[in-house]
Amino acid sequence: MSARWSLPLGAMIDGLGRGELSSRELVDAHLDRIHALDARLHAFTTVFDDEARAHATRLDEERAAGRVRGPLHGVPISVKECLDLEGHPTTLGLRSRQNTVATRDAAMVTLLREMGAVVLGRTNLSQTMLFAESRNPLFGQTANPWSLAHSAGGSSGGEAAAVAAGMSPLGIGTDIGGSVRSPAAVCGVCALKPTLDLLPMRGVQGVLRGQEAVRSMLGTLTRTVDDLARVYAAFPRDRMAALDPRVPPLPWRDPGEVNLRGLRVGWYTDDGTLPVSASVRRAVETAADVLAAQGVTVIPCTPPNVPGLVADYLGALSADGGETLRAALGSDPPDPTLAPLLSLAKIPDRGRVVLARAASLVGQGRLGAMLDAMGEKSVAELWRLTDRLRAWRFEVLDVMDRARLDALVCPAFATPALPHGMSKNFTLASVSALTWNAAQFPGGVVPVGRVRGDETRRASARDAMERHAAKVDAQSAGLPLSVQVVGRPWQEPTVLALMAAVERVVREAEDFPRTPVDPR
Repeated sequence: MSARWSLPLGAMIDGLGRGELSSRELVDAHLDRIHALDARLHAFTTVFDDEARAHATRLDEERAAGRVRGPLHGVPISVKECLDLEGHPTTLGLRSRQNTVATRDAAMVTLLREMGAVVLGRTNLSQTMLFAESRNPLFGQTANPWSLAHSAGGSSGGEAAAVAAGMSPLGIGTDIGGSVRSPAAVCGVCALKPTLDLLPMRGVQGVLRGQEAVRSMLGTLTRTVDDLARVYAAFPRDRMAALDPRVPPLPWRDPGEVNLRGLRVGWYTDDGTLPVSASVRRAVETAADVLAAQGVTVIPCTPPNVPGLVADYLGALSADGGETLRAALGSDPPDPTLAPLLSLAKIPDRGRVVLARAASLVGQGRLGAMLDAMGEKSVAELWRLTDRLRAWRFEVLDVMDRARLDALVCPAFATPALPHGMSKNFTLASVSALTWNAAQFPGGVVPVGRVRGDETRRASARDAMERHAAKVDAQSAGLPLSVQVVGRPWQEPTVLALMAAVERVVREAEDFPRTPVDPR
């Protein structure tokens, strides 16, 4: 048998069910893997060696006695540091929160433990969870297993690195602007951010408490699409609704029952914000071709007015002028990525207007648009922004209705993995993901290939942001490439069916980013 940590989640579930594996064997194997690798990756903030082993032993005894809690009975998992665990502080990478000890588990942790999962540890995130790397003063910087010089993405980068390196078969993260999907994309693993409120969010912490214009959502990371599907099929709907009344107890449909030949899918690579890397464009086109070859009707389709949506998104999240974020940071220095955003958010309106116009006049139109959008708002202005964000959801549904589309295929991030520190002033690289947080649609990520040597140069770089992207591209050879599949609300089975259809074909290619991968 292969090394137990390298098995797909489904193989672990099946092996446990047949009595060929024990939970203790799986937990020991993963803990050994963590201790062998994590000094280089820094994916974990805490590892529960003794607790996990003891829990696994109890679960094996339960199985021997004929009590099986569900499909995840005995399976090791990891969770992002922002999910409350009773008796442990939930810091979000902030010193000011080191004494905020949780008095109960997050609802999602309760659910997973009731299902028999064993929590191996908690994983790293970005300071405040608001930028596309996983780095903070408390736990350091998480590296990408494919290249230690590159970021694992953020803010759920610890989860993505852990899953990609075989330190965990199932990761639980959160996503408010691509924070599950972007790390999965750059680490070469699969992920699903479901429709808002499909999973219980009680006990999941964030810095912008009370900000509801764009809400965060839990998401899951695994190494295969089938593993994602098995996890969602295992979740008990009624129990999730009992743990968090916002969760609708909807029945689950097997993605295998979705008829691909009856589907219509739109695709795009250019949403009008930041041009994506040539490698990312190829990945999306490859996925579209793969789906078309399997009988899916595939047509070009770009969502309407994405730049306007992004402006409303940034405007809503900065509506307090950065006050909440500054209070959370306390005496901690903000990460270099956060510092410019904080500075922009607190500039008075007149100053921001002047700076925005000046930036546009010198050819920095993207920066000018961001300056114009951010900053303190009145309650009435915030309500107008929220109304526009909700209205955009229906605008994009109208576009999909007219084209009779079931889903969209698009980038998950504008470039491959970022070298450490290069998320600064690069917020627009996340637009392909944050678009669907604003719309509250489900989005999944599936690996497609790896960057070729001839895809590391940009044809042109018209402004500072494109020049920044060109520097990222120049260091991207060999890194994973992924695509995003976006579905209509509550249509996660369709998203997973399309992801599986892509994976079925591309995983046979020589350049497919196979995981688990040893850090390199």
